[in-house]
Amino acid sequence: MEPVFYDYDQGITCIDTMYVQPGRAACYLIIQNNRAVFIDTGTSHTVPYLLETLKSKTVSPEAVEYVIPTHVHLDHAGGAGVLMDELPNAKLVIHPHGARHMIDPSKLILGATQVYGADNFRHSFGEVRAVDENRVIVAEDETTLEFASRALTFIDTPGHARHHFCVYDETSKGFFTGDTFGLSYKELDDENGAFIMPTTTPVQFDPDAWQNSLTRLLDYSPKYMYLTHFGRITEIDRLARELRQDINRYAEIAQQHTQDNHRNEKILGSITEYLQQRLKDRKNIGDVELLTEFLKDDLELNAAGLEIWLDRLERQPRY
Repeated sequence: MEPVFYDYDQGITCIDTMYVQPGRAACYLIIQNNRAVFIDTGTSHTVPYLLETLKSKTVSPEAVEYVIPTHVHLDHAGGAGVLMDELPNAKLVIHPHGARHMIDPSKLILGATQVYGADNFRHSFGEVRAVDENRVIVAEDETTLEFASRALTFIDTPGHARHHFCVYDETSKGFFTGDTFGLSYKELDDENGAFIMPTTTPVQFDPDAWQNSLTRLLDYSPKYMYLTHFGRITEIDRLARELRQDINRYAEIAQQHTQDNHRNEKILGSITEYLQQRLKDRKNIGDVELLTEFLKDDLELNAAGLEIWLDRLERQPRY
């Protein structure tokens, strides 16, 4: 299959990783002075699309200087090891809490297998290969990396995951946000603009940290957000307000079911109902039903992440 990509200005290309289905996940290629950077990698199944996109841009694999997963969840970083083996001069840039998982991905593999099951893991992610420690750069908070006269700044953004950073590109005035700025699939867009929702997949949802991370991003007054799920968005202020509201509501919903039996099922039902109410404000009932089914996997993972968050709250000491 030929790669599917979308060219933006300032040398930025959005590449569909074909994770699950088209339009669900992306990674980004930045080209500057015939040098290149990948931000997020998708899975090992994605790597041929990335290499073909490079070829179509007449950029050699040797010209790729950096591979930058926003965090180590496998739809963002699962292909990093396989990709690095194709890029002889590249360094992998990663969050301090994520570096060890790129060097030794055994815990990532175990955790994802527990969430998805062995068969689904192999089908979805393929091979997860280690990255040579000598090729890994750890990017602390507010580190700025100079790439072909272009400044990329790394901002620590926990909330979705503790090992998450976002990457600010001074040239485009945009952030590559991974999952910190939520999900905004193009199928949800309409005349009212983009639709956004959080992703609270297992295992490190932290609503307070997430709100602080959003504040840090907005302090830059970005012109664009480049989402992994999916593509470039504008309307930053409106979407940030809606995302903040959703994060708070998700936490409230989870806590309302703290004492319930079968609380995963109850949380899933409640966040589904909340999503449908939001969609009804802008869609007809037929579209709401179709989009609820379209978002089924995301909702199930969100509910699982919220339940794990409740488990963590219950284990915290009370004084």
